[in-house]
Amino acid sequence: MAYDSLRESMKAIERKEVGLTPKTVFALGAALFLVTSLLSAGTADTVAAEGGEIRITPVLHGSVQVEYGDKVIYVDPWSRGDYSKAPKADLILVTDIHGDHLDVEMIAKLRQDSTVLVVPAAAADKVDGETVMGNGETHELAGILIEAVPMYNLKRGPEEGGLFHEKGRGNGYILTLGGQRLYLAGDTACIPEMRELTDIAVAFVPMNLPYTMTPSEAAECVKAFQPKVVYPYHYRGSDLGEFSAALEDDSEIEVRIREWYPGS
Repeated sequence: MAYDSLRESMKAIERKEVGLTPKTVFALGAALFLVTSLLSAGTADTVAAEGGEIRITPVLHGSVQVEYGDKVIYVDPWSRGDYSKAPKADLILVTDIHGDHLDVEMIAKLRQDSTVLVVPAAAADKVDGETVMGNGETHELAGILIEAVPMYNLKRGPEEGGLFHEKGRGNGYILTLGGQRLYLAGDTACIPEMRELTDIAVAFVPMNLPYTMTPSEAAECVKAFQPKVVYPYHYRGSDLGEFSAALEDDSEIEVRIREWYPGS
């Protein structure tokens, strides 16, 4: 990709492997910024899989659109995102009870008669026609293998002794599409269950304080379970450069920085 080539050029300049005038350095930096900006919310990435590509579209904050074959999947759809051209859902996954994850109005707009809606038990009384999954459960729904995994805080909360996300309340999810395992972490810290994950092709990992974890904590966890591709998401106000820098020496992990906050 042009983006990757530009990044390598900038790194070479930083290492002083090439000599360029300040004007040229500025031009390269501007070009890198432009290309990064074009990789915005609403622009789909692809991941190779059996039977065709998986298409991944950042929407907003923790909201993700995933397409594979004729399946359309939404994770935590939120009305603040742009769903004006969104097709109807085959599967909707809700990770938690907070309004940026559980948006009943947006769910209703994306549903059709055949849509499967998966929620944790804590959200079951907020919606109708749902399938409840708990941590550790695995089901095949809408023709897709879905694993519900833990997501929770270890130490941060609204008051002393409390946590923003208690263990067992919400779900992260692992989807298997075309032989590839996609991990959507939800709002979580670097928990032991994340460190122990295996065979993850694509991971979506949060980093924003005080609700989840720092970029360095997120990078530490990513190093532990070694996904092939990682997307930082749910990162409002975080230093993504810190996250990327912490993973620069790990050539086995592709870090995809994308725009999850268009217009902000």
